[in-house]
Amino acid sequence: MNKDAKYEAGFRKLEEIVGTKTAEAALKAFDDLDPDIGRYMTEVVYGDLYQRPGLDLKTRQLCTVAALTALASFKPHLKTHIDGALTVGATPAEVIEVILQMAAYAGFPAATTGLAAAREVFEKRGLKPR
Repeated sequence: MNKDAKYEAGFRKLEEIVGTKTAEAALKAFDDLDPDIGRYMTEVVYGDLYQRPGLDLKTRQLCTVAALTALASFKPHLKTHIDGALTVGATPAEVIEVILQMAAYAGFPAATTGLAAAREVFEKRGLKPR
């Protein structure tokens, strides 16, 4: 797959997860510093990794929620990916369980930060957590 095709496939995948407006904003967020970062992210993460057949999109998003919860300092990204997980079929209960599982590996502060992010996303969407 050539770079243009990889970028287009990656953008379509990102758009499927977060919607057009959020995808475009994410890719342009650092244009003032380096316009290539959005292209790299699109081609590598969403044009390569997210195109692999081994996991469905919901599972990939739940894995991303777990990783960002464990990192504990990327709340804006975590909220975006919680929202994306819900968009591609995860339930609020599944999101909460993934975040709670991280308490065992990343600690309670990370898990409670993740739960706070989930609460914000659920409230914005008008969802009940359970």
